[in-house]
Amino acid sequence: MTAAGTAPEADQPKDFAFTPENLERAKRIIAKYPEGKQQSAVIPLLDIAQRQHHNWLPRAAMDHVADLLEMPRIRVYEVASFYTMFNKAPVGRHFFQVCTTTPCWLRGSGEVMRALKDKAGCGNHETSEDGQFSVLEVECLGACVNAPMVQINDDFYEDLDYDKTVALIEALKAGQPTTPGPQNGRTNSEALSGATTLLGLKPGHRPAVPASAGPVRNGTKGDQPDTAPGGAPSPQEVADQAEASPGAHRGDATPEKKARTQEKIDPPGRQTGTTDTGEK
Repeated sequence: MTAAGTAPEADQPKDFAFTPENLERAKRIIAKYPEGKQQSAVIPLLDIAQRQHHNWLPRAAMDHVADLLEMPRIRVYEVASFYTMFNKAPVGRHFFQVCTTTPCWLRGSGEVMRALKDKAGCGNHETSEDGQFSVLEVECLGACVNAPMVQINDDFYEDLDYDKTVALIEALKAGQPTTPGPQNGRTNSEALSGATTLLGLKPGHRPAVPASAGPVRNGTKGDQPDTAPGGAPSPQEVADQAEASPGAHRGDATPEKKARTQEKIDPPGRQTGTTDTGEK
């Protein structure tokens, strides 16, 4: 069974309808668009339909979305055929989209594909006999610094090799939980040797100003922190310094704008104090 293309007629259900919960979701999405522009909701509605129908879009589901949006069915077919995130044929429970573009290929995406063939029993455009796995080679997924990587359903799994891919497949087969992201222990996309900047931050920490923080009034800072994480000056201190020394942030030696001496430059061939009459 392929993981791409269009499902044969034998696999196409005769009808499709949103569940009551998904119909309410669809109506809320449609209501976000101005009058006469409701057809712009076609992509999110197709996504809802695909998630409801085992991660693929049968023709009946596309027809249902078209009728709901009052648009020609062929227009919905065009959208579903253009975007690769829509599967028009059945795929496995664990849908592996393997990036094999240059950065991932240089870092070993071929070993990822070999592990899938060996342990999941399927290669590109194939689904395993038990229906658990489907594999599709795709173009760049935008995680080049963590190459090689794959997307499994909605999640990215990065920094893979043959053994790590095998371990991931075995965990999925056993129904064990898996952790998306880098599989080699590094935090997000930091350097393999470890963090080189923001060393005062803890791994996974994302500094943010509290929602209750307000502007400085009457010379008091209120709820704003005295300093930013890591000992850096707070945003308010930076603003105060810039206001006290206008131009300092541009690298000027003094706050005042320097006066520049204007020099008169004569055109080539002319001398100061002479008049060119044009006569020879």
